[in-house]
Amino acid sequence: MRKEERYKAVIEYFERTMPVAETELHYANPYQLLVAVVLSAQCTDKRVNMVTPALFAAYPDAARLSCATPDEVLEYIKSVSYPNSKSRHLVGMAQGLVERFGGEVPEDIDALQTLPGVGRKTANVIASVVFNKPALAVDTHVFRVANRIGLTRNSRTPLQTEQELTKHIPESKIPIAHHWLILHGRYTCTARSPRCQACGLAPYCAYHAQACKGEKDGC
Repeated sequence: MRKEERYKAVIEYFERTMPVAETELHYANPYQLLVAVVLSAQCTDKRVNMVTPALFAAYPDAARLSCATPDEVLEYIKSVSYPNSKSRHLVGMAQGLVERFGGEVPEDIDALQTLPGVGRKTANVIASVVFNKPALAVDTHVFRVANRIGLTRNSRTPLQTEQELTKHIPESKIPIAHHWLILHGRYTCTARSPRCQACGLAPYCAYHAQACKGEKDGC
C-alpha cells in the first residue's frame, strides 16, 4: 500500500470510529493542563488525575504555585513517577509563567519550551489542546503506533515522527490526530500485546501485514 493511501485510510477510519477524541487528563484551564501534562511524563493519566485535585486546590494558579517550595509540592505528587524532579519543575515553571508571561500560559511553542519541565512534547500538547494549533505531540504511544501502522517507517526520533506525520496529515486534523494515535496505542495497539484481531486498522497496517505473512488463519 502506498503511503498516501495508508494515511487516507487511517484518517478515514479514525474519523468514522473516533469522531471525538480528547485528552484524558482532567483540567479546567490552561494552567491546570500544563501542570497535568508535566506530571504525566512517564506516568499514567489515571494516576495524574488522582493527585491533581488536591494540588489545584492548594495552588489554584501560577502565582500561588510560584511561591511554594519543591518540598511542599512534593507532598501532593509523591505517588507520580519522578516526583522530586517534577516538584522542582512545577515550581520553576510557575515562576517562569509569573516572571515572563504575567502568570498566563503562552500559546507559542518556543516560548512554552523556555519553562522548566516543558519539552517539545508538552509544548505541542498545550498548543494543540488549548489553542487548537496544528501541533502534534509525540509520546511513546504515538511513536509506536505511527511506526507500526507504517505511517513513519523510517523515523527514528520523536521529532522525525512529528515532522513526518504533520507532513502527511491535513493541518485541520493534526490536533485530533494526536489523540487518535494516543488512544489507539493505549487501548488497542498496546506495547506488548497489540490487539490486532480487534483492530479495524488491520487492513491498512504494515505491522499486521508483516505478522500475517505465511499464515493462513487468524489474519
